[in-house]
Amino acid sequence: MAKTARETRRNDPERTREDILDVATEEFAEFGLSGARVDQIAEKTRTSKRMIYYYYGSKEGLYLAVLEKAYRKIRSLEADLQLSELEPDEALRRLISTTFDHDEDNPDFVRLVSIENIHHAMHMKRSSEIADLNISVIRTLQDIIDRGLKSGLFRRPVDAIDLHMLISAFCFFRVSNRYTFGTIFKRDLSEPDLYDRHKSMIADAVLGYLRSTDL
Repeated sequence: MAKTARETRRNDPERTREDILDVATEEFAEFGLSGARVDQIAEKTRTSKRMIYYYYGSKEGLYLAVLEKAYRKIRSLEADLQLSELEPDEALRRLISTTFDHDEDNPDFVRLVSIENIHHAMHMKRSSEIADLNISVIRTLQDIIDRGLKSGLFRRPVDAIDLHMLISAFCFFRVSNRYTFGTIFKRDLSEPDLYDRHKSMIADAVLGYLRSTDL
């Protein structure tokens, strides 16, 4: 006799948690923390509110787990790039390209971060994991900067967090503001030629800044 979906989930709690997080990501990104409904998440995952609260403690706990998973994803992508094996300029261009593509392909991540900013990061402050996760990209950037300065490819010392903000700002803005920006200027920011041009633009701008000593 074939097992029911509920029986299968009981035998695979890890899969159950992943399903809940996937659906919860969509719900929180679409409706925000206050607008998302745990009943709806339970219905879409064929689980129950009781099970969701068992795993995550509360609606806020589920929301925080969604945030943590979102940050784990981007940091995991960066870790797989093996940037230490590349020349500093090539490493930085690849990191920028990965960030650019990730934000374009994961608009839910951009929405979640925007929602958490509305809440003044009050939920994120409860997570030691998010803080630890994001140390890795700063270390990666610092290594690229140090190698670039040592080799002479880069001439301008720069704070790694400032550099991370510069890269993130451009990549994030294109997704977070695509509708307002697109409406005002009549441009589809996902159009392939424009997409490719913007990806080259941010990489060229960052590398140009690091290669110059002009203030």
